[in-house]
Amino acid sequence: MKSQAAPVVALGNVGKTFERGTVALDGFNLNVRAGEFVSLLGPSGCGKSTALRIIAGLGEASAGTVETSARQAGDIGFVFQDPTLMPWARVAGNVHLPLKLTHAQRGVDAVLSRAAVDRVLAQVGLSDFENAFPRELSGGMKMRVSIARALVTEPHLLLMDEPFAALDEITRFKLNNDLLALWQELRRTVIFVTHSVFEAVYLSQRIIVMTPRPGRVFAEIDIPAPYPREDRYRMSSDYAGYCHQVADALMAAMAEEGR
Repeated sequence: MKSQAAPVVALGNVGKTFERGTVALDGFNLNVRAGEFVSLLGPSGCGKSTALRIIAGLGEASAGTVETSARQAGDIGFVFQDPTLMPWARVAGNVHLPLKLTHAQRGVDAVLSRAAVDRVLAQVGLSDFENAFPRELSGGMKMRVSIARALVTEPHLLLMDEPFAALDEITRFKLNNDLLALWQELRRTVIFVTHSVFEAVYLSQRIIVMTPRPGRVFAEIDIPAPYPREDRYRMSSDYAGYCHQVADALMAAMAEEGR
């Protein structure tokens, strides 16, 4: 079921052409409402990450309109494919970084900052690792730190750019489950970039299938399976059916290349 809440993100006919002439997006449309979990699915180079960066304000559209209600400092959390942790800082210090950057705007004091860091580390299951350095963590734990860092400002919108792509399958499945549990608890709006049909179907309420570059929306597919979705859902006929539907749409979208 689609959310009836107010839009958090609205992209209208967005285009993006880079300086050397590469057209990443052309006529890209996206509307995401508060509390939704939406995935952008498409082949490498189709403009998924470019769209995410435009939404985050990390890049500008060359054409079209970009509207978002997440305007204040800390309203948007971004999780990159690489954890991008500061190697010289401990886990708590890495998580605290966004709060340092928003102190001036929000006037957050040290006591509240510490409480916020403790809270998000507990939410991602890393309370016992606050004093560890990144080199002492596994790949999955580093990504948990990255997610905690994105959540520490209590953002309304969480943008995730293939955060689990480099992880082994077992760790990826576990983090998929943990992410859904967090989303159900916090009810943040999530836009999740992936090139995995299986991951998109497992996580999402709605999947936006994109064409190869220049990226545009080829299909929009609802995944009405109820939450919580647990490991047994991966073995269900419903899950298999949605995966077939999304895979067919993705193959059709890729056939658009060169037309």
